[in-house]
Amino acid sequence: MKYYIIAGEASGDLHASNLMKALKEVDSEPQFRFWGGDLMQQQGGTLVKHYKELAFMGFSEVIMNLRTIFKNISFCKQDIKKFDPDVIIFVDYPGFNMRIAKWAKNEGYRTHYYISPQIWAWKENRIKKIKRDVDQMYVILPFEKDFYTKKHDFPVHFVGHPLLDAIENRPPVDPGSFKKQHGLDNRPVIALLPGSRKQEIEKMLTVMLSITQDFKDYQFVIAGAPSQDEEFYESFMKGSNISLIMNKTYDVLSISHAALVTSGTATLETALFKVPEVVCYKGSYISYNIAKRIINLDYISLVNLIMNRAVVKELIQNDFNSKNLQTELHKILDEDNRKRIFEDYYELEEKLGGNGASKKTAQLIYKNITA
Repeated sequence: MKYYIIAGEASGDLHASNLMKALKEVDSEPQFRFWGGDLMQQQGGTLVKHYKELAFMGFSEVIMNLRTIFKNISFCKQDIKKFDPDVIIFVDYPGFNMRIAKWAKNEGYRTHYYISPQIWAWKENRIKKIKRDVDQMYVILPFEKDFYTKKHDFPVHFVGHPLLDAIENRPPVDPGSFKKQHGLDNRPVIALLPGSRKQEIEKMLTVMLSITQDFKDYQFVIAGAPSQDEEFYESFMKGSNISLIMNKTYDVLSISHAALVTSGTATLETALFKVPEVVCYKGSYISYNIAKRIINLDYISLVNLIMNRAVVKELIQNDFNSKNLQTELHKILDEDNRKRIFEDYYELEEKLGGNGASKKTAQLIYKNITA
């Protein structure tokens, strides 16, 4: 079968690569053509565009790059026609993917969506387009099943969260050897995860680094995103003793005692590694004020959203400053607080529905397109 897969971010690259691996187990001769990244490329097939060319953050940044976005949409449609796939699989990235889905449905292609757009957070009226343009939806958060099926009468498949598989299937890391290999000492590690896009890293990392001198009993390690170059991070690190480890976020988390994490998928990844964290977010003034008016959520981190209560502290916009960050980091280093966080993390993992998301999704897709 011929699969055309569109993932536009680092997290999509991870989950789509695991889905491709699972599809190869149910389909003996799969052909892949895709938008994604290095992890997908390792599974074989043809990479059309790398997500590094596609990542625009926030409302104002998207508006500034509209011309590029529309060129990519036009090119994508032409590329799909040439490949003529048996199914198109959309992985998150809704602003782009929903536009392609509308066109693809009209052209008669099968449209499958893995990792739902977060319409429960904003733009709930997108449900009309999803019902019209998406043949099959595979959701990964436990509350999404009820949101779609009960609230909007649109049947979906809850497959569990693919992060459980990604974390469980990774090679084990020996903390001592890893620290030695990367020039770390024996002090406990505090991981810094400032995001994956240049715009957010610039906003987040400066504040994160501003408090490191107040915690001399710990060593801070920046987990560099695969979408950025080492030189970009080094421009923030001049004169500091902070370590930078590129493209090994899971390895860094596996040896970490605590973490400062930019809101996004990384908040859930950190929790699944059982690392107490402070969740941070600061957007541009324009983007934040637009978002505040249209997003109707009590929390911004996936951890708190899934648990429906404040398991981890969120420092948002003006609350994200050196003083607050220092205070909250002290709190998650306290043993009594850590015990409570660990108990909540184990409950969170149970809510996510167990392992096998990629395998379940691959089986459902293959069964549907060969029926």
